Amino acid sequence: MPKIISATEAVNDIDNGATVMFGGFLAVGTPETLINALIAKDIRDLTIICNDTGFIDKGVGKLIVQRRVKKLYASHIGTNPETGKQINAKEIEADIIPQGTLAERVRAGGAGLGGFLTPTGLGTVVEEGKQIIEVNSKPYLLELPLQADFALLHAKAADKAGNLLFHGTAQNFNPLMAMAAATVIAEVDELIDDYFDPNIVHTPGFLVDYLVKREG
Repeated sequence: MPKIISATEAVNDIDNGATVMFGGFLAVGTPETLINALIAKDIRDLTIICNDTGFIDKGVGKLIVQRRVKKLYASHIGTNPETGKQINAKEIEADIIPQGTLAERVRAGGAGLGGFLTPTGLGTVVEEGKQIIEVNSKPYLLELPLQADFALLHAKAADKAGNLLFHGTAQNFNPLMAMAAATVIAEVDELIDDYFDPNIVHTPGFLVDYLVKREG
């Protein structure tokens, strides 16, 4: 069963230079309380894996604005102009990945796969530096799995066993990332003193290491 701790305790083991996955899509399903705790701890040089960099005052965007990120893996940066500025100034190394490919790379990391083949990105900058493999005379890019030291998630609720429920589209990348990180920390809106019906669980509690009650 996951341990219930404070946000400050949750980020205690996250050090400078760590690789961290963040659930969320345009900050929906993003753990704001944990991000605020990272900023308060003054953690820097992070490698972050996320769908997008949110907004300048919301989601992962706050880490960008505070210049805490060294390398970024994401599919979209357009809603946070600060991200583009730092990439153009070579202050952040960025790997912009097609969204479906990003999701599948995370899934592959969680499933223990060595990678997967996709035609997405052939003939574009996406294929630069990547191995092209032919299958039945058709070319595919070999995309490698993504894993992280930590996954920071945001769930609607957790039960006594740490099983997680996500609200609507807040599922997005959260369940995938719960499988692809060494340590999983879930920020939750509600802690339920009971057990969920197993048929409705989105992420089983055995994947979750720590629970943090969302603030605000």
